[in-house]
Amino acid sequence: MVLGEDDLWARMREPGAHRRLVVTPLLSTAQVQSGSLDVRLGTDFILLKRSARGPIDPLAGDTVSDFQERVRVEVGDRMILHPNQLVLGATLEYLSVPPDLMAYVIGRSSWGRLGLMVATAIMVQPGYRGSLTLELANLADTPVYLYPGVRVAQLVFHGLESPSAPYARPQAKYQAPVGPEFSKLAEDRDWSVIARWADGSTG
Repeated sequence: MVLGEDDLWARMREPGAHRRLVVTPLLSTAQVQSGSLDVRLGTDFILLKRSARGPIDPLAGDTVSDFQERVRVEVGDRMILHPNQLVLGATLEYLSVPPDLMAYVIGRSSWGRLGLMVATAIMVQPGYRGSLTLELANLADTPVYLYPGVRVAQLVFHGLESPSAPYARPQAKYQAPVGPEFSKLAEDRDWSVIARWADGSTG
């Protein structure tokens, strides 16, 4: 079930902490739509840069500093996103999602019509806490400015039939971030299972 506007307000005003949806700061009531909740672009970014070391090996745990540059753009300033460029941003809002809800991050169509693709691979797990890292890609032929503080994406919340185990358990890779985070694909714990399968081992 998708949560509508009344449902979203009810869950954000829920007196029970274990069922309350927290989105802070919520700067405008206009962010709560009939079937979604708009989120704003934060001030911190990770720029992917060219490296003399060659391709990124996502399973080798490469030193992320070789491939990224962190920058901060204050509210009121802007950052240019060039064609075919990918940067990682984050939501201005910090979220605390109760264990009986999950959400999908969807780009706003107003940005999509300018060629900006947002959050190409984000699902917000039940029990998640933190800001959301946003993948921002310019698919157009023209550069576009990004403005911290503007509404850049929307969250569509779904209710679960039964509560899930909280995301913030030991195997969760991204816990309580307050800005964008680089990929932690090397921490996937099932790689050894695939390696044994490839070797013909079933143990």
